[in-house]
Amino acid sequence: RNAAEAVSSLLMGIKVDHYISLNMDSVAIVNDLVGGVEVTVLDDFTGIDDTLVKGKNVTLKGSQALVYVRTRYGLEDSSNSTRMKRQQQYINALHDKFYDCMENDEEFIIEATLKLSDHIVSDRSVTQLQELSRKFSEYEFLGIEQPEGRFDIVNDLVEFYPDKKSIERIVIDKFYELKK
Repeated sequence: RNAAEAVSSLLMGIKVDHYISLNMDSVAIVNDLVGGVEVTVLDDFTGIDDTLVKGKNVTLKGSQALVYVRTRYGLEDSSNSTRMKRQQQYINALHDKFYDCMENDEEFIIEATLKLSDHIVSDRSVTQLQELSRKFSEYEFLGIEQPEGRFDIVNDLVEFYPDKKSIERIVIDKFYELKK
C-alpha cells in the first residue's frame, strides 16, 4: 500500500487502482513455474556463479534467476544501473514465457497463485487476481518505462532523483489522450 501511494505521488497524483507485490524470494518460484527464463548474460558472474558468463545464452533455473537479477556486489560494475538493466531484460523475457504458459495451460494461474501465496501482498483476493490475469493477456506489453534522472550517493547509498519533466511526459503519454 505504501509503494502504491509512493508511485501515485511520483506520477503527479495518478491513482493506483490495485497493487500486487511479490517479494524477491518469489523470483525462483516464478522462474521455475514458467520452465526457466532464457537470457544473454550481460555481466561476468565469475566467482559468484561460474555458469553465468558474459555474452552466453543461458536458461536461468531456480535460485540462479535470483542471483542474476539481484547481484550487484562482486561484479565489474556494481552500480544499480547495470542491475536494473538485467532486471528489465529478465522481466521482458519472463513476460513472454508467463503469457505463453497462461495461454497453453488453463490451470497455470491457479497453480501459480497457490505456489506464490506466501510471497504475495495485494489488495485483491485470489479470485480477483485470477480474473485480472485473464484480462492482462488481452493487453500488449510495451516494456518498462524508466524516467530520466540523476543518481547521487547519500550516506554511502545510491539514490535516484527523477527529472520532473520526464515524469510529466510519462504521465501525459500513458494516462491522457488528446482531446479531438
